[in-house]
Amino acid sequence: MIQSMTGFGKHIVQLPSKKITIELKSLNSKSLDINARLPQIYREKELELRKMIAGALVRGKVDFNLYVEITGEETTSEVNQGVVRNYMDQLANIVKGDDIKLLEMALRMPDTLKTDKDDIDEEEYKSIIEAMNEALSKIVGFRNEEGKVLEEDFVARLNNLNDLLEKVNAMDPERLGTVRERLEKAVADLKVELDSNRFEQELIYYLEKYDITEEKVRLANHLKYFESTLNSDDSNGKKLGFISQEIGREINTIGSKANYAPMQQLVVQMKDELEKIKEQMLNVL
Repeated sequence: MIQSMTGFGKHIVQLPSKKITIELKSLNSKSLDINARLPQIYREKELELRKMIAGALVRGKVDFNLYVEITGEETTSEVNQGVVRNYMDQLANIVKGDDIKLLEMALRMPDTLKTDKDDIDEEEYKSIIEAMNEALSKIVGFRNEEGKVLEEDFVARLNNLNDLLEKVNAMDPERLGTVRERLEKAVADLKVELDSNRFEQELIYYLEKYDITEEKVRLANHLKYFESTLNSDDSNGKKLGFISQEIGREINTIGSKANYAPMQQLVVQMKDELEKIKEQMLNVL
């Protein structure tokens, strides 16, 4: 089963005096690229949180946000007024809004609160880990659902490619017959006497250069391999990408050897289907 690299997961934990929010958003990328934003007090835990994300998501451009909002009356934290004012000034240059709205937005940004507490509350951090696991579970579920949509599209494209390959197989004898007739007519138009046996040998040699039997067999095998990889337990977008390249190589060779307009039209359709597969492949984990 394939998995998309596009996804979103969010989980909120309400503690007696704080609200903890974890947000994860991922897009396609060739490797794992994590952009983390979290309060200063939890910076020492960033590597551990990154490892959790890497273990669950493997690949993609990931935005990770950890918000801790004070909701209780008693707190050891104070508003970092200089930081908040700086955020408000920057936001005012980007969006229109009154001071209250800008303040609400600014307070969600990192380091807006300063605290005398230097040590991380273990119970609070345990809640953060739980929230992280829940958010990761949600984003993985999102990716799986997106993967099902991609898989349905790939299956449809594969069916189209197999149908086109069957048409190529059915057309091939006619193609070779047409090429043979064209060569015989060209020789006849020369109005010269040729050794019939030698001509037949040369003709066979020439037709063998246009033979596409091996390419058709290899293309059929690549399509089956793509399908079996698609149905495997693991999502392997890179492997599917390599198979797509091999499929494209065989289609191109058939097109260059065809020397027959109706078959070349089928090749163009095959290239179109493969190009759509490659476009969607960019989103596969």
